Amino acid sequence: MEESKQIPVDQLGQKLLEKKGMSWNKKYRKQYGALRKYLQNHPHIFQFSPDENKVGLKEKHKLLFKSDSQGQGLQSLPQKNDVQWHSEKKPTRLRDSSGRHWFDLNDSKVQPIKEMDIEKQFQGKESAYMLFYRKSQLKRPPEARGNPRYQIPERLLNEMNAANTELQKKRAEWDSANNGIDLHLHLSSCYKFHNGALHPSLTWKEGVADLTIDRRKTLGDLRQSVFQMLESWEGDMILSIAKPLPAGLHLYQTLDGDELTLDCIGLADGADIFVWNGKEVGGTKVMTGADHEPVVINVLRLAEYNEGGKGQHFTESQHVFSCSAKLGDLRRALAPSGGIILKNGSGADKEAKNWEVFLEEDMKETVKGVGLMDGCSVLILDSHDQSFVNMSSGNLTAFTYDISWLQVKNFCRTQDEEKHVKITATIETVMSDIKMKAIREFQLEEELANDSCLRPVSGNGKLLSPVPEDYTVKEAELKMGSLLGLCHGKAPTSTQLFLYFIVGSDQNTSPEMEIVVEETASVKECLNLMLEKSGLSGDNWHLRRIDWCYEAGEALSQENATLKELNVCSGDTLVVTEGKLPAKGFLKIPIWWFKSSSHRKHGENTQDQVNGMTCKMDALQVSPAGDSPEYIHTDMDLCYAGNIEIAGEASLEDLKMQAMTLLCCQEQIVPLPSFLRAWTVDDSKRPAKLLRNNKQQLNDYKLGARVEICIEPLQKEEHLGPHELLLRVQMGIPGERDYYDSTDLVWDISKECTTWALRQQVASHYCLPVDKIEIAKYFPERFEWLPISSWTQQISKRKRKKKQESLQSAPYHLKDGDIIGVKNLLLDDTKDFSTVRDDVGKEKQRQLVLQKQKSRQAERLHDHVFSEEKLNIKHRKPEVALSINVGVFR
Repeated sequence: MEESKQIPVDQLGQKLLEKKGMSWNKKYRKQYGALRKYLQNHPHIFQFSPDENKVGLKEKHKLLFKSDSQGQGLQSLPQKNDVQWHSEKKPTRLRDSSGRHWFDLNDSKVQPIKEMDIEKQFQGKESAYMLFYRKSQLKRPPEARGNPRYQIPERLLNEMNAANTELQKKRAEWDSANNGIDLHLHLSSCYKFHNGALHPSLTWKEGVADLTIDRRKTLGDLRQSVFQMLESWEGDMILSIAKPLPAGLHLYQTLDGDELTLDCIGLADGADIFVWNGKEVGGTKVMTGADHEPVVINVLRLAEYNEGGKGQHFTESQHVFSCSAKLGDLRRALAPSGGIILKNGSGADKEAKNWEVFLEEDMKETVKGVGLMDGCSVLILDSHDQSFVNMSSGNLTAFTYDISWLQVKNFCRTQDEEKHVKITATIETVMSDIKMKAIREFQLEEELANDSCLRPVSGNGKLLSPVPEDYTVKEAELKMGSLLGLCHGKAPTSTQLFLYFIVGSDQNTSPEMEIVVEETASVKECLNLMLEKSGLSGDNWHLRRIDWCYEAGEALSQENATLKELNVCSGDTLVVTEGKLPAKGFLKIPIWWFKSSSHRKHGENTQDQVNGMTCKMDALQVSPAGDSPEYIHTDMDLCYAGNIEIAGEASLEDLKMQAMTLLCCQEQIVPLPSFLRAWTVDDSKRPAKLLRNNKQQLNDYKLGARVEICIEPLQKEEHLGPHELLLRVQMGIPGERDYYDSTDLVWDISKECTTWALRQQVASHYCLPVDKIEIAKYFPERFEWLPISSWTQQISKRKRKKKQESLQSAPYHLKDGDIIGVKNLLLDDTKDFSTVRDDVGKEKQRQLVLQKQKSRQAERLHDHVFSEEKLNIKHRKPEVALSINVGVFR
């Protein structure tokens, strides 16, 4: 065979596409496999060249070409395996190689059917019978020749016409679905060019128009369709292929050749077409083509003060550059004052060994040439960060997460107070080096190094204790990006302590002062230094620590002990408190006295009364210097009696005896200490814990240094056991929202402390049936009553065997001194335990909450207005009451 009549195999698919309008892969690959494989499987038709790069037809199967007025058409090739090789314009139809066909005649519906499908078509319950027909030779009259409608009934002709119309419609739909493509037209008037790419001015949908067109139509037809859609278009219309990239929309080649079909151009379904004038968009010239693709690069920099998130040492930003841009231009844009660019060679891992330095000879290369693609990360270090880079090997000498900034603010001069400088450091940098760099940056005298120190600045602007100069950043526990203050004064040595102190318990009126003392100094020596600095004198003072709620707490009672022995650390705050400490082993206890409940007027409200006493906090005053509370004579049941000093080894009975000697208590006639009841007093001046067993030592109660005791006189002796619970019960007045005077109820809970047992005890106390009372516990701090449910009456005997919930656990937390309200259902069927006093108390609480909310909103507004002039203040969350309930262990 002549080699000149053969065609390259890789061009055969394109020739087939041009002649047939459909590629081999789309039409035949699924059924017959790859084109080359199909040719090799039919050697009786096709013949390959010796190197198998070209193929042709054997002599008896050569294709004949003929020319007509419409162009060249490829004549039909002998069929093999149902593959049709002609380009007739009628739809492709699979035929049997023998030329014989089967047809399925289902009433008036006739359609072709394959022989292999006949058996499947007529089987099972759906087929009652099947008839086979064979074509016979019929003699037709002369007038029937050429007239296929001869003697066919009009009804059948109409059905035939309708079937043909439906068939033509289906063919058209199939043709449209098979050859139609959807194009997305992007209009230049709806786009703007910025940051290296095209971005829609409006939403994405508003700037895109969809157009469906036949792929066999020409580019001229497409252009005409676009003109018809955009009637208001003026000037030249250029159509360009567009692709969405991470940076935005980018334009590639311009579509030329109006006579070419869309399929030949390579327009695929869903292609993006940009419609513009070919020069500019929105007045900005647009560069097209693959050589000008925009690349999105992640740029990392060392985080400065107040930058980056929690735990982050880098700030990350995205920048767009053309892939044809020189690396030197990129450096000038990102580091105008000079610097170093490093490329991350392993994705998101920021370890030092994965960062490579771009050398000076790389600056002439393009962004694409050095391998920077979308999503690549580069690290920018300023020129003074050369110490972190080993230029010989091109790698970082330290891990990048150890390299960061420390911010230093000048407090040595008031005019430069707002000036900040950035000091590059690692976790191993010594604080003295950071101080010297800051002094040079501030252009201060070198002599200042001997009389200055670095102090961390907290989030609210407070200067913290100075950092020793021989510490590293890691040893000083400084976070990268922290703010330091350069202040006057030497930093404490490793054997010295930097302490804050205030005088008195009122921090709002007493300013916070600072002092540096030796850690080997005694408590008394430290106190004298603080008194001298604050301008005070005398020996009627002592030191206390600050507790967790920033109030005066534990006293430093061992005056001769050193600060180091008492675990006093740098940065601690101490309180210089007026008054002498008691001798070692002694307790100084404030005593409160309760008047007898019999003196209370009838009908007086008792909801704020515990054990028959009412504490009116607005009648109590405390001197600013921390003196003992003074009693202001008003009509109340609680009064301050005075202080007593008693040994910790003394018994509770001794405390009661000593309290009876106080002036306020001498008005009461108390025959024996057993006629007195002792309570501890909480911060809200309410009785908290009942002290039992007169013979027990005070140290066993673990009262603490700030305990206060209230003494209640009784009408008879009382010796409460460890399993006896003291409750205050009060009966509701029928028809009124009020209660009679409360009485004591001693309840033995050794057997059980359940709802059913308490109801029985209360009912027995008032001589009432158990099912005719309702009880509830009162919470005075919330002005609320919690009914104690009686659901246990209905439980079965089987369930009653299980251990029932104790009232000492949630939600009641029943304890000594709790108020129990009682309703007599025989006289009063209302189950509302609240009183008018509760309503007033809740309203006051609500008003107080509203005032706090308004105050916080005003503070936020004030901080927002002045946020640019002051340091960012980190606000604490609103303080809420913390209630901890602990079980009773006796």
